[in-house]
Amino acid sequence: MSFALDPRLAADTHAIGALPFSELLLMDDARFPWLILVPRIAGARELIDLDEGDQRLLLGEIDRVARVLDELLHPDKLNIAALGNVVPQLHVHVIARFTGDAAWPNPVWGRGERVAYGERERAARIAVLRAALGGETA
Repeated sequence: MSFALDPRLAADTHAIGALPFSELLLMDDARFPWLILVPRIAGARELIDLDEGDQRLLLGEIDRVARVLDELLHPDKLNIAALGNVVPQLHVHVIARFTGDAAWPNPVWGRGERVAYGERERAARIAVLRAALGGETA
């Protein structure tokens, strides 16, 4: 079995690039700075499906992406979660949260209507993230 991105993730996100271990995606909801990491491990559904080395790789990428969001945006809180209730493929959400955002203080899931990025806004957000990651995306 080879790795393939779940079609629901592909439909709801935009590719930022490939990190060494994971695909990095931008959730198509401009209300929240929301990134998703998807380890390129076929069939992985849970963190425990990864061996210890792969868990360390994923944690390092989560740390890097979270620090980039923190440095760029100075959020009030970073939400980091691997839920998978709707999309079982292992993926980790990293979301910059602000006390005035559309869902605060509740989770972002199921709150209001998603606001898709405009083409220019999406391209600008992705370019800033790629630059901040310093060439870590391919």
